[in-house]
Formats: sequence, C-alpha cells, structure tokens
Amino acid sequence: MQIREFGVERWMDLYENQCELNLAETCVESLTVGELLKIAGKEDALLGEILPMKLTYGAIDGTERLRSNVASLYEKQGVPNVLITHGAISANALVYETLVEPGDHVISVLPTYQQHYSIPESYGANVEILRLREENGFLPDLEELKRMVKPTTRVIAINNPNNPTGSLMDREFLLAIAEIARSCGAYVLNDEVYRGTDQEGTGFTASIADLYEKGISTGSMSKTWSLAGLRVGWIVAPVELLQRVRTHRDYNTISVGMLNDLLASIALENRKAILERNHGILRTNLAVLDAWIAKEPLLSYVKPKSGTTALVKVNVDMTSREFCVSLLEKTGVMFTPGSALDVEGYVRVGYTNNREVLVAGLAKVSEFLRGIAR
Repeated sequence: MQIREFGVERWMDLYENQCELNLAETCVESLTVGELLKIAGKEDALLGEILPMKLTYGAIDGTERLRSNVASLYEKQGVPNVLITHGAISANALVYETLVEPGDHVISVLPTYQQHYSIPESYGANVEILRLREENGFLPDLEELKRMVKPTTRVIAINNPNNPTGSLMDREFLLAIAEIARSCGAYVLNDEVYRGTDQEGTGFTASIADLYEKGISTGSMSKTWSLAGLRVGWIVAPVELLQRVRTHRDYNTISVGMLNDLLASIALENRKAILERNHGILRTNLAVLDAWIAKEPLLSYVKPKSGTTALVKVNVDMTSREFCVSLLEKTGVMFTPGSALDVEGYVRVGYTNNREVLVAGLAKVSEFLRGIAR
C-alpha cells in the first residue's frame, strides 16, 4: 500500500523540539498529572485506585466507566455506541479501514486533517475534495456537495470544529449535510476532536452521531481536554458499525492502557472544572491573537469560532514553508506552513498554548514581519 507523507506530522516532528516558542501547538495548554489530580481532588486518593490494579490488558473495548463518561458528552448515545481507541488518529484510521474499498467514492473537505483524504486514497478509493473557501467563512458549500455525491459515495468526511481554520458548522448546517448523505446512503464521518472549544456558550456544538443514523463521531482527550499524552480517543457510532470496526481493531489495538483509561475517566468526571480553565484560555488567547492580526498589514484571517488554531493568510513573496523555516531560524517561533496542510499561502497558528508564550511569540513575529517589509 502506498500512502503520501503526512505533511503536518512530518513538520511537527522536524521542528517541534527545536523551537523556543511553539505557536504550532494544537492542544489547549496541556495539564500535568499533578494539575489533573488537584482539579479532581485526588492528590492523595489516586494511589488507592491504582495500587490494587493488576496490570492486565484490561477492558478490551475500554472500561464501562470511561465509555459511559464519553457517551455522556452526546445527546443520544449510550455505552454500546462507544469504542475506545488510541487517540482520534486511530479512531479515524479504523473507520476508513472498515468502510472503504477500492473504487468507493469518498468526499473530504480541505483543509482538514490529512488522514481524511490520504488514507481512503491509499485504499484505492476515488477521493473528491470539497474545498473550503474564505468567502464562505471556510464552511462547506452545500450546493457543491449536492453536486458531488454519487450512488457510489461511501463516506463524506468533515471536520467540525475545523482544523486548521476554526470554522464551525452549527446543528442546522450538520442536519443539511446529513440530508445530502442520506440521499445516497453515505456515512458521514465527523472528526470532532475539537468539539467543546467553541468561543461562545457551553463550548459544545451538536455532534453528527446524534443527528444522523449513519453519523460517526471521532474524538479524543487531546485538544479540548489538554491530555494528549494519554493517547485516548473514541469512535461514537451505530452499534452495528462498531461491531465491524472491532474486527479490525482486534488486529492492531487489543486495548488502551489501564492507567490511561483511568485518568481519562477522572478527567471527564471533572469536566466542568477543566472546561472552565480551558474556555478561559481559548477565549482570552483568541482575543490576543485577533488584536495582533488587526495591527499586522501583511496578515489577514477569518476569525475562528471554535478550535485551537487559526489559518492566517500571509502576503509575502515566499512560500509558506520558506516563511516558517526562516521565522523559526531567526526568531525561534514555530508556525505550521499551509503547504503541510495542502493550502499554500497560509500559516496555521496555534493560539491556546501558555499565554506568555503566545504574547512573546507574536511580538517576535512582528519584528520578523517588519524586517520583510523593509
């Protein structure tokens, strides 16, 4: 099987540990184990849960405790609708491995996480790209989607909230996509790894799993919950589909780590406090980024409504990769080039890391831009 190099992951691997100020990070500032236990009031009690645990493979599908906590993030889902995976990256891969055959028609939005078009393409699917455009606020053009679907359309892959643009489809928009998918019997895979990061209200928009009988939601503890190091994700989907996914999962997962499962459960059982912390970071830091971009004549963007990243247009006479490499070498600040996401002319800025890092990094970028403008 041939598959394209994963652009954004190669970029992160090359430079993430060499930068001084990481503005390519996509998680809300990560929690330490100590911070998580303090939030949960378990600083002294956790050993009482851990010490009796015999370190077997544990619950193959994920513990009922964790699956129940995940199900409670949705309106209509129960434990049987939840399957625990090694992060959302494994969740997405398993869905494509289960559903896509050579010759199937798959529609994916772009920009998005590269899995959603490169994996089905590697399986021999006919992958068609629904390009997200600034003039539409980086939302899918529903009329274009209607024209794209075929009797052979197997999966429509969307990403809501969107990485890297921060665009957000509301309930009515998702219902419209579900209706289009229903017309040809396609599944809708919605990568919802940033769900819970909306700039307004509770932070949570509707999930496709609650709105469409063939809707599949993937998520994880990484972005919204600041716990990427747990490597815990999930698929929420119809029971009959999860039965098929399990067959593939048995070949490459068995189970997630018992301690990871436990810490994820503890986090979700203390979601109110974590969300209060993280919404404060999300909303304060976006205001900082928004004010900064307004003062930079070489930059423009569509202000994100959700997520942890912004796709910023850079009006300079160099490629996005040249820009980002030069920025990193001269200032120590790391952005992600749009070319790594198949959208040249832009950079992706992660704005939900430590606020001091954000402010210091943006100041250095301003100096760099002034040097270019001379």
